[in-house]
Amino acid sequence: MRTRGKQPDVPAPDSPWNEIVPGLWMGGHEFRGLSGQLESVVVDGRFDLVQTLLRLPGHGPDPGVEHHVWPIPDGPLDGTQLAGVIRLAEAACEALEGGRTVLVRCYHGYNRSGLVVAHALMRRGDTSEAAIRLIRARRSSSALHNTLFVDYLRAGLTTARLLEELAE
Repeated sequence: MRTRGKQPDVPAPDSPWNEIVPGLWMGGHEFRGLSGQLESVVVDGRFDLVQTLLRLPGHGPDPGVEHHVWPIPDGPLDGTQLAGVIRLAEAACEALEGGRTVLVRCYHGYNRSGLVVAHALMRRGDTSEAAIRLIRARRSSSALHNTLFVDYLRAGLTTARLLEELAE
């Protein structure tokens, strides 16, 4: 199974979502169920805030759930796209501080959601390396396999954004 974009083959996740730190979840739009078949993930009302980086019709969340949608590619991001990722991470941190539960999701819940969750963890004091390790331990060893996103995290998203804007 391939993820979106030109990335190496990675397996679909074994669960629809995983808790990275208390209240902060990472997930996708499909996973490999117990039968071994791919199953669609539909988010209902179990999270207080859902952040979607790849929107697919019919995958929720329920009406009334706060839903932030910021579609980005699983590839190079421009300054505006990076600014949106930073804003999503800030909103996730604010929600967590308020005792709310947050799901950040993309296609498999590996790269785009990993970028937002890692930046949120870094805002809370983790180093980029600690955030990446934690995400891979809690979600999947395939998480953040997009080396460009890892480079963005290591440089810092604010720095990466400024560099991207200078290049535009």
